[in-house]
Amino acid sequence: MVCYKELTILRSSLSSYSPPSPLTVDRPWFGAWVLQTWASWPLTLRVLLAAVGLVVVPVFFEAPLVRSLPWLSLTLTGSWVLVGVALMTHSSTRIWGDILVGFAWTWLAGSLYWGWFRWEPFVHLPLESVGIPIVLLLLLRGHSRVGCYFYLGSLLGTAVTDLYVYWMDLVPLWRQVMVAEPDQVAWVLRDAIAILQTPIAASRALLLGLGLLTVGVVPLRSQQPCWWAFSGAVLSTLLVDGLFAVSALLA
Repeated sequence: MVCYKELTILRSSLSSYSPPSPLTVDRPWFGAWVLQTWASWPLTLRVLLAAVGLVVVPVFFEAPLVRSLPWLSLTLTGSWVLVGVALMTHSSTRIWGDILVGFAWTWLAGSLYWGWFRWEPFVHLPLESVGIPIVLLLLLRGHSRVGCYFYLGSLLGTAVTDLYVYWMDLVPLWRQVMVAEPDQVAWVLRDAIAILQTPIAASRALLLGLGLLTVGVVPLRSQQPCWWAFSGAVLSTLLVDGLFAVSALLA
């Protein structure tokens, strides 16, 4: 027979028991799941995706910001550097701070050009190269390889895009887009599309595109994260140029 004391303990346990609520089931929330999934991927793949994001996303964020608030955009460069340096002081986040510092030089160049010189295409590449002295100094000292390679890949993609603009004699249309009123931009873009819808334009775009694709894919054979940052920046150029082409077609 079960003694009275044991019955009392059993009754107390049953009275205090409540089934778990579906809302309190021990499961990772969405943010934690994303972080766990991200951490499970190879480091090189994460660096590649970060490089792609740091090229593509600012196109839609920095471009409108720099037109309306160029000084704010310019001063944000210091914020990227400070955050990057802070991340580099911890071993677990060092590589992300590294690539963020490299991104800061591309942000600086974009702020300078699109804020004050966007109507002059011939100074685009020189201003985009503003970070070259710092990058070369860091590489000579063996520092920030991931960020430096990201910057160099982004600069190479920019140079190839500018080369196509010069090759197709699109400089006058570039200037027209930069000084046109918002309601007139669509007409200028239609003129550009008419020029680009020719066999010569298509063949030149294909030639430069295949060149960029090759330069972007070959480094992926390396297991060094710096080369994956370089590839991400280069391949992102093709993506951004494609988005601009589609936007012009839909204008």
